[in-house]
Amino acid sequence: MLYSLLRPLLFSLDAETAHRLTLGTLDKAHALQLDTLLGRKPKRLPVKAMGLTFPNPVGLGAGLDKDGAHIDALAALGFGFIEIGTVTPRPQPGNPKPRLFRLPEHQAVINRMGFNNLGVDNLVRNVEASRFKGVLGINIGKNADTPIERATDDYLTCFDKVYPCASYVTVNISSPNTKNLRQLQQGQELAALIAALKARQAQLADMHGRYVPFAVKIAPDLDDDAVRDIARLLAEHEVDAVIATNTTLSRDAVAGHTHADEAGGLSGAPVRERSTEVIRTLAQELGGAMPIIGVGGILDGGDAARKIEAGATLVQLYSGLIYRGPALVGECVDAIAQLNNTGARGAQA
Repeated sequence: MLYSLLRPLLFSLDAETAHRLTLGTLDKAHALQLDTLLGRKPKRLPVKAMGLTFPNPVGLGAGLDKDGAHIDALAALGFGFIEIGTVTPRPQPGNPKPRLFRLPEHQAVINRMGFNNLGVDNLVRNVEASRFKGVLGINIGKNADTPIERATDDYLTCFDKVYPCASYVTVNISSPNTKNLRQLQQGQELAALIAALKARQAQLADMHGRYVPFAVKIAPDLDDDAVRDIARLLAEHEVDAVIATNTTLSRDAVAGHTHADEAGGLSGAPVRERSTEVIRTLAQELGGAMPIIGVGGILDGGDAARKIEAGATLVQLYSGLIYRGPALVGECVDAIAQLNNTGARGAQA
């Protein structure tokens, strides 16, 4: 496996440099039609959710390709769907470097990237230039300098611009790296944002002649009562899906590590259990009202299967790819297929 040879080199580099090098290498391998060196293609395991058909239930989580500049190369790894972003209305540099840290002992990552991206217009151009015809999610957010009371304007601006080229849109209100963003998960503020987006979604569906679903991505740091409240609100407004979860501010699982005190969101293995608990709570409260996309700490096929067992319909990978490489995609598809074959609750729900 090519990744096993490259990993020591990548881990010897600064994490953000390694990130750029990995994406560049994927682009070159794809251009040379050497994708098979990166891993086998997963079996087909079709799943229907949000009115869409996914070739398999294992997707790429947002954050790896913020500008949609590497869609074709990433799709060649066998994902059932790709999510790009988070993108904001205007370009912004994000937070000062260093802002990305690996914690190998914990199979974890801390990031405080801060929605660094080249803006929504650039992302749309990249999507239009790609050859990918599969399921494409586009994750939208607000600019850091937009006052929180004007956040809805930013989300609507992005929604308008990505709607024609997205299979679905994700509304990111749970990143810990944009000041005050997470307060949008609270009662009245969330209700107002969702109501505005649903109204705009209906207008855009009429304008473009097709319905593009949207999902809301929530944090793992919410308590169970808050998760239930959000579930009820999303169901009331007929939101199309919920993604659980984003990164965590908790450092309990990595206490004492060199980077434990770095600001930002912690992802990878330490968020695995809490993410799965949030999925289970959502599933119990929603009762099938909408699909749940499970993300957080998937390091092997068993982790993916447990999120499906907890109530997820689809799963997404990100930090696990850093530690396991592209082989993780097929391993997760196989584990979910095996779960389905045992008669347990699976991705076909």
